[in-house]
Amino acid sequence: MFETMWACWKAGAVWVPTNFRLTPAEVAYLGSSSRAVAMLRDEGFRGHAEAVRAASPHLRHVVALGDDREEDELAYETLLVANAPTLPDREEPVGYDEPAWFFYTSGTTGRPKAAVLTHGQLAFVVTNHLADLMPGTSERDASLVVAPLSHGAGIHQLSQVARGAVTILTSAEKLDPGEVWALIERHRVTNMFTVPTILTTLVRHPAVDTHEHSSLRHVIYAGAPMYEADQAEALAKLGPCLVQYFGLGEVTGNITVLRPDMHTPENAGSCGVPRTGMEVAILAEDGTRLRPGEVGEICVRGPAVFAGYFENEEANRKAFAGGWFHTGDLGRMDARGFLWITGRASDMYISGGTNVYPREAEEAILTHPAVAEVAVVGMPHPKWGEAGIACVVPRHGAVLDEASVLAHLRDRIARYKQPLRVVIWDALPKSGYGKVPKNLVKARLAEDGVAF
Repeated sequence: MFETMWACWKAGAVWVPTNFRLTPAEVAYLGSSSRAVAMLRDEGFRGHAEAVRAASPHLRHVVALGDDREEDELAYETLLVANAPTLPDREEPVGYDEPAWFFYTSGTTGRPKAAVLTHGQLAFVVTNHLADLMPGTSERDASLVVAPLSHGAGIHQLSQVARGAVTILTSAEKLDPGEVWALIERHRVTNMFTVPTILTTLVRHPAVDTHEHSSLRHVIYAGAPMYEADQAEALAKLGPCLVQYFGLGEVTGNITVLRPDMHTPENAGSCGVPRTGMEVAILAEDGTRLRPGEVGEICVRGPAVFAGYFENEEANRKAFAGGWFHTGDLGRMDARGFLWITGRASDMYISGGTNVYPREAEEAILTHPAVAEVAVVGMPHPKWGEAGIACVVPRHGAVLDEASVLAHLRDRIARYKQPLRVVIWDALPKSGYGKVPKNLVKARLAEDGVAF
């Protein structure tokens, strides 16, 4: 992925990375909607290439790695050997506003959209990441990749390349916490990008206590808010090295930052302050700014905001209404300028005429000592219109039932915010990016016949 990224940009082409967890049909949609003319596939992904061929009239070349190459596919290593000696080391001139990367949204609602990231925008993002997330990064640092390079982890690695820091890849396709902690010790890793679910998994693995990890200075987590209980657990294990940032792919992660020194009890649950050079506002539905403490939509503007969705004018009109990029997340800012996320606007449900934000119940449930993970969703209810169902994963070896979870909530949050049902699962459904999309949770509840 690294080789193709730099090759695309040197040639002035647009890079369209894919997550290897995607199905052939999903990759075919990315190929056709981006109007890709070439595709590089790894060994074992022949079916994905066939699906892209069938769906993409613009596709002219498929380049294959490994031994399962078709006759009409080009061999990657052969091309390198044949062309490397004859190509001058030069770059195609590109402008600040020219597209460099089609960053596809994870598609929790509807089809994924291609956010157009430009060369100039990425230059600002690299600089901003180094200033706000990993100050002092140099060629003496080492970064470990534990998340898909097709999204936030790929952006993170650009900053490593800019400073000549070593990038280390794990050997397994799936997350192996034991290997992660061994690599951190062996290479004296100083920074890594994670998402909250990955960070929590790493912190709870016994290998964290058997390997040296004092070299870690910047353990960055993003992609979704981290629950307060999980954050406290990570701080207790790793010390003051956590860095949180909030930012969508469309803003390339550049909305807010919570530095290590900001991880204090006072700020627990906050995602920090606006990033350098970026402006953040809480807006009402009519576009007016709200006062500190009032809940509204989190909106942002500045040099890190993308150029728009590729060939999707309707989505662009909604996203940029009033000159701000509308994130779709709800939140509030306190008088100090710290941002607090309430939840996705799409996650909210209305029970008995009252707006309910699942995150409040999720935070309360996670304080139960036997709970590892939780997701609360609103489902149709014959009396209240909608009501909450909590899907709970117990900690390893713990015994948990519906009654104990509901009893735990009784005096912690208002009755109308509490879920009416609790189901116990072995694991929550996750996307290829480690998130827990609420639509997947609802789909599983429907499959299991869970309803009111």
